Amino acid sequence: MSAVSDDRARLASLLNEVAVQEGVHPTLVDGVLVARHTSILPRTSVVYEPAIVFVGQGRKRSYLGDQIYEYGPSNYLVLSVPLPAECEWDAGPEEPLLVLGVKIDTTMLGEVMLEMDEPLTPARELPRGVSTRALGEQLRSAVIRLLECLKCPLDCRVLGQQLVREIVYRALREDQDGALQALANRSGNFIRIAGVLKEIHANAVKTYTVEGMSKRASMSVPTFHHNFKLVTGCAPLQYLKRIRLDRAKRLMIHDGYNASTAAKEVGYESASQFSREFKRQFGVTPMEDVQRLRQVFAGPQRQA
Repeated sequence: MSAVSDDRARLASLLNEVAVQEGVHPTLVDGVLVARHTSILPRTSVVYEPAIVFVGQGRKRSYLGDQIYEYGPSNYLVLSVPLPAECEWDAGPEEPLLVLGVKIDTTMLGEVMLEMDEPLTPARELPRGVSTRALGEQLRSAVIRLLECLKCPLDCRVLGQQLVREIVYRALREDQDGALQALANRSGNFIRIAGVLKEIHANAVKTYTVEGMSKRASMSVPTFHHNFKLVTGCAPLQYLKRIRLDRAKRLMIHDGYNASTAAKEVGYESASQFSREFKRQFGVTPMEDVQRLRQVFAGPQRQA
């Protein structure tokens, strides 16, 4: 147990050295992000991108439908598809939340699967696009070496992607629910659903129907609807609405859009319909939510 404690302390110490700025920031290794948060985040809607997320210090809680995913130094989060969810954490200047994120590159994932040359373990049903797992010794060691690499620009150039590849490999070896394997399987239903999600994220303004999405996924409407809900935790049109509302919210918070302009930007023809759906989803009007979140993100320890 002492070796595990030493590794956890080392991981936290390295993240503290690397994640020196408030907020989420890219690193010199492509696809690797670090984050430091020194104030509490109340339960807030977010849209997660596919990534493997490690917490060096503190704890995070993510909510998807009726499921709660809590993760800290002893476990990690795997997000295999983009998902609208809710997130919260506790943090303070003396004990900041320290996080490392490794984006999932499907090309690298497929290459690693091919090199492993092991048969896929098919699940009875499609796995959910999010899961938490215990952080094993070998994966923790790879994460520590990646953090050490991030301290040196030359190491980042020479070793960075190799270490990311090892982390992907270790996560695949621990892929008990099969979500990463399903993402690497180019002919399975999971990757078809993932393809629809990618298209929605690339062009959320486009008019979508369940029939059109199911055709894009080469599934019947009932099969598509069932599989979509298994992966994302919500129905297709509900998912699309969450993506649009979240994008509009970010436009208002970060780019100064008003509710009417943001609504039009994300595909709403009616500002009043946008406001109604926003309040139904989040319990407050767009401007009330934006004012609340601006106060949260403008705390004394935060940077723009």
